[in-house]
Amino acid sequence: QVQLVESGGGSVQAGGSLRLSCAASGVTYFTFCMAWFRQAPGEAREAVAVISSGSTTTYYADSVKGRFTVSRDNAKNMLYLQMNSLKPQDTAMYYCSAARGACAVNGRRRWRHDDFDYWGQGTQVTVSS
Repeated sequence: QVQLVESGGGSVQAGGSLRLSCAASGVTYFTFCMAWFRQAPGEAREAVAVISSGSTTTYYADSVKGRFTVSRDNAKNMLYLQMNSLKPQDTAMYYCSAARGACAVNGRRRWRHDDFDYWGQGTQVTVSS
């Protein structure tokens, strides 16, 4: 049974920082492609950042490039998202997700929500102006 549990969300003012964490259990974590998604009220769930099993590949949504950094610690089965220079438009529920295998499949990078097999319950991030 795969379990993903997010933490670290909260309320901050614009320009502030937060670090999200995701604890994984029940998986051979080091073989999984991991990602952060977010969903604002009334909006579709969107990918924010993806990281390969060995951390050699990372990619980001254009809206967060240069501000967010995804990382992982395979020894601890942990995934992180460091979020700096937060903006009100970053307000959303943030979800940790996992996919068995590589982050690239048949020449295409995993990016859609249906590319990922397992999901956490989410942690809320609210940024005020």
